[in-house]
Amino acid sequence: MSETAGPDQVPASDPDGPVVVPAAELRPSLEALLMVADQPLPAVVLASAVGRGTAEVEAALHALEAEYAADGRGFELRNVAGGWRYYTREAHAAVVERFVLDGQSSRLTQAALETLAIVAYQQPVSRARISAVRGVNVDGVMRTLLARGLVAESGQDPVTGAHLYRTTSYFLERIGITSLEDLPELAPYLPGLDEMEEPPA
Repeated sequence: MSETAGPDQVPASDPDGPVVVPAAELRPSLEALLMVADQPLPAVVLASAVGRGTAEVEAALHALEAEYAADGRGFELRNVAGGWRYYTREAHAAVVERFVLDGQSSRLTQAALETLAIVAYQQPVSRARISAVRGVNVDGVMRTLLARGLVAESGQDPVTGAHLYRTTSYFLERIGITSLEDLPELAPYLPGLDEMEEPPA
């Protein structure tokens, strides 16, 4: 006789089918998703990601919101612009502002400069494209460039839906040019044909 799955149990499913998060793991799963979100996520999107009902997910989100408030965390979960996202709690805004402004005065790392150059010459460009060019994950570097106001979001790729990024007027101001047309040509800095290795036969 087959067993019937209880309310907190998830029946076996096709490994190629949608992910269904067990009820006991719902809250931590939502936290993990919200941690990587770069824009507010609607409850219906989160529900689809965890394979649970929208009403159940909304209840879990409200529970997390109340839990963070009760614990006095430095961040809070808000439902704004039709979606859920983590924000710094207002009581700690001064600390965050001072940290960000202090970072503005420090020099960019080599990784940040390389990433900024890719955005400048290939904009609008997605993070995936930037990572492919650099050969490494650029999420952390992009957060730094966004926080410093050197790059900004510039719509979405019509094919993949990925966020696209461009440089800002502040970037032009910082490097002392008036438009992107004033960027130096890359050709003089690229290796000549005689310097490039021939492909193996």
